[in-house]
Amino acid sequence: MKVLVVGGGGREHALCEAIARSPRCDGLWCAPGNAGIAAVATCLPQVKATDLDALLDACRARAIDLVVVGPEAPLVAGLVDRLAAAGIAAVGPTAAAARLEGSKAFMKAVLAEAGVPTARFAPFTDAAAAKAHIKDRGAPCVVKADGLAAGKGVLLCETEGEALAAIDSLMTDRTFGAAGDTIVVEDWVQGEEASFFALCDGATAIPLGAAQDHKRVGEGDTGPNTGGMGAYAPAPVVDTAMAARIMAEIVQPTVDAMAAQGTPFKGVLFAGLMIDGTGPKVLEFNVRFGDPECQALLARLDSDLLELLDAAAHGRLDQVAPPRWRDQVALTVVMAARGYPGAYETGTVIGGLDAAAAVAGVTVVHAGTRAGPDGTVLATGGRVLGITALGDSVRQAQARAHAAVDALDWPEGFCRRDIGWRAIAREATAP
Repeated sequence: MKVLVVGGGGREHALCEAIARSPRCDGLWCAPGNAGIAAVATCLPQVKATDLDALLDACRARAIDLVVVGPEAPLVAGLVDRLAAAGIAAVGPTAAAARLEGSKAFMKAVLAEAGVPTARFAPFTDAAAAKAHIKDRGAPCVVKADGLAAGKGVLLCETEGEALAAIDSLMTDRTFGAAGDTIVVEDWVQGEEASFFALCDGATAIPLGAAQDHKRVGEGDTGPNTGGMGAYAPAPVVDTAMAARIMAEIVQPTVDAMAAQGTPFKGVLFAGLMIDGTGPKVLEFNVRFGDPECQALLARLDSDLLELLDAAAHGRLDQVAPPRWRDQVALTVVMAARGYPGAYETGTVIGGLDAAAAVAGVTVVHAGTRAGPDGTVLATGGRVLGITALGDSVRQAQARAHAAVDALDWPEGFCRRDIGWRAIAREATAP
């Protein structure tokens, strides 16, 4: 098979590494790709992930058999619809099904229709009405931009004043543009967060397991939300019994509801969950692999990823063997440019990449890089590298990741050094 991966971040690097290992992969391209992806796939830096016309032309020119879409923006924009019209198979939902991520109000309506547990919520298109609701219900609460906001449109508000300011930021100041034309105000639910992933073919869904992401920029889960500062898998809070509940109470009812309304969901369904003593509740859906969760998940995969993705694209998941997983923990530490998620410098030189990759059990995934002169690698984004380590315990995986981080020569970068802290605390108290 000839495969095109769409995107240029850490998620796409992890996907390319896994797909390239498949004996069914005869050719692998990535658009636009990055400096790390170039080692395993032919990058098309001139083809942007949101340029649907250019992506379609690239597929036709290379007789691509399967397109694997990494980021959410081209899915919401209708890339899969365009590919389907041209007879090209793709892993990912249509624009109608991608509304599960593209519109939080739509997602909440689907959950309500399907009877899927989630926080109490109310959508608003008018700032004054939203503020009146806040003054009536009080705080704490969560204020969310309805549309895509690069993972940063969720504002956790501990006080009424913070909630009112969040409404002004989203609806009046338009911090995230049109994404804040509609907002959702919902209850702040307590518990432990987990990211659960399932691969769907429109009718059948199979679990890909759970990871735990670390969204806040600072150690101890402090500071503003980011696109993710690290993750580990599996997530201890999602044991075998909890995974079965998530599939039965959340994933399959959602897949069934989407099919019933004529918008079958194909691709990766990512459920952001809050788990407490009563069970799992959906915080949000994403319609693709998470980043950096994808790196940790795929590091443990011991099956042919391309076979699974091809089955999902063609409605054959009920005909493939369940995925196999390594009996190890995977932990990813994100190296970001100083200043992220605010203003940060680009174009800085990253050294020590070979030394970091030489640490036992470590893979260095590129998230925001490009090749520089004389073989150097330059930082181009906020989140720049994903240091993923396998280990027999979370503590061992964390120690290996830290050893790789310390081998890097990139003074302009930083990371959190407490990724996996909840699981490490569990390990310390385990009998």
